[in-house]
Amino acid sequence: MDKHKAIPQGYMTVGEIAKKMDVTVRTLQHYDTQGLLSPSAMSEGGRRLYTDKDIVKLHQVLSLKHLGFSLNDIKNRLIPLDTPAEIADILMEQAAALRQKIESLSESLRELEVLREEVLQMQSVDFKKYADIIVNLQMKNDFYWLIKHFDDQTLDHIRSHFDKDSGMAFMNTFMQLQNEAIRLQNANVPADSDEGQNFAKAYWDMITDFTGGDMSMLPRLIALGQFQNTDHKWQEVQTIANGYVEQALGVYFSRLGVDPFQRGSEEETE
Repeated sequence: MDKHKAIPQGYMTVGEIAKKMDVTVRTLQHYDTQGLLSPSAMSEGGRRLYTDKDIVKLHQVLSLKHLGFSLNDIKNRLIPLDTPAEIADILMEQAAALRQKIESLSESLRELEVLREEVLQMQSVDFKKYADIIVNLQMKNDFYWLIKHFDDQTLDHIRSHFDKDSGMAFMNTFMQLQNEAIRLQNANVPADSDEGQNFAKAYWDMITDFTGGDMSMLPRLIALGQFQNTDHKWQEVQTIANGYVEQALGVYFSRLGVDPFQRGSEEETE
């Protein structure tokens, strides 16, 4: 009883205001130490005491915090402002920041949903592949789904030889050459023509860029367009492209008098 008599009329303890405003005592103590909401008085026993005026100020702080403002923003950017125009500008900045967060969260949600589908399609748990898929989703690489078809050696090779930029550049080159192969095929351009052989050289340059001289990677790169259980349209496109690629490279290597594919197969089986 003596404890309650020590509280002057019109004042509330930190516990009472915390219950009234649905916050924790620790939160109010933190606001006090940050100089954001100091109690109006202290009891003889050193307890924080608050008034209705403090409740109004706390309501303001909680409302602004709900809008995403940090305590530092509220204390140092908002409260010192004097004009509606200044406050409106800060609110506009905060709205822009929240839109960016929403976009980021929406993208994270999309990536989660896509990764879930990829995980269900994979035959085993592989967090390395999960991480690679996430990175490629962040890169906006539409071919992220190919990753689940690669074996560990291929993925280790890709990780050690390519960063985000060079990896994306390689994939763009690959798709451009695949599209060019389809164009040449549909236009009935002979594989042994100058145009066909210029294509073959560009395609082989891409392959050597990928392998980095490691010929054992050749069969794995060739398999890029031959994965099973992939999108039907992808398989159809790659079948057409690979048909022309094989013809063009066959002529190209025949003229050079080499057979790198056989060499790659031998290294693969050693």
